[in-house]
Amino acid sequence: MAIVDEDSAQVRFPPPLIVFGALFLGLAADRLLGLPMIELVWLRPVGVVCGALGVAILGSGLIGFIRAGTNPEPWKRDTQLVTSGLYRFTRNPMYLGMVMVQLGIALFALNTGALVSVPLAILLVDRFVIAREERHLTATFGSAYRDYCDRVRRWL
Repeated sequence: MAIVDEDSAQVRFPPPLIVFGALFLGLAADRLLGLPMIELVWLRPVGVVCGALGVAILGSGLIGFIRAGTNPEPWKRDTQLVTSGLYRFTRNPMYLGMVMVQLGIALFALNTGALVSVPLAILLVDRFVIAREERHLTATFGSAYRDYCDRVRRWL
């Protein structure tokens, strides 16, 4: 668990831990339950592309925070509202990128459990990370953040 700043979104678990924890649970469930393998081998290159795009999106989102001089960690204090770069199209490019990497791994592995873990990760991040961040950002940045939310979607 991260050390949480008092003036932050109060996110208790790092989003990468949530996303890749869900992936691990999916892989483990697949192995324990003996789920059938996805037999569409053409999904492997799709997984590679999806994972590579995810890394690029995640990296671009991270660079946006670094350039703005604010913390990318949701358990630390926000100093700037980042609305440029990929943040013009999605309010959460880092989380979108993480989930795309997770999906890419699941598709490349042709693993049913890993694939089923993707919506679980989206749900957990949406409810336990993004919801907290949005409340905090509204309180911190007020109408500027509300206007941004009116213009830009949460995920895509």
